[in-house]
Amino acid sequence: MKLNELTYTSGSRRKELRVGRGMGSKGKQCGRGMNGQTKHNGAGPHPGFEGGQLPLYRAIPKFGFSNRNRKEYAIVNVKDLEDKFENGSVVSPEDLINANIIKKTLAGIKVLGGAKMTKKLTVRASKFSSSAKSAIEEAGGTVEVID
Repeated sequence: MKLNELTYTSGSRRKELRVGRGMGSKGKQCGRGMNGQTKHNGAGPHPGFEGGQLPLYRAIPKFGFSNRNRKEYAIVNVKDLEDKFENGSVVSPEDLINANIIKKTLAGIKVLGGAKMTKKLTVRASKFSSSAKSAIEEAGGTVEVID
């Protein structure tokens, strides 16, 4: 078989419709009807147009607000510290990234509680929840707030 011998299977290709070439084919209006906003190529209503009725996107009230000054903190749970670090170690933001607990520090690191601590750790972070602070200090560790 050669490239010049390749053909399409019958029925797989359709002849292009030649519009506007006289009354024998799709002549005069080219299948678009008489007058109106869909008469010309590219014409027609914009998305969301409802025939002159007030569109839904304008009728529904707008709620909410987004705070541009919001600070997003990287979240660390006490359970993750318990699992990943040895007893007596110092936990810094770099150590958390190296241990794959967080990907980036973002605006800072916040440590959340919710679990018991048995290891004595020195944890350095931007913020601590009250339960995390008490869990670390009950285990004999210390809490250091950094910026």
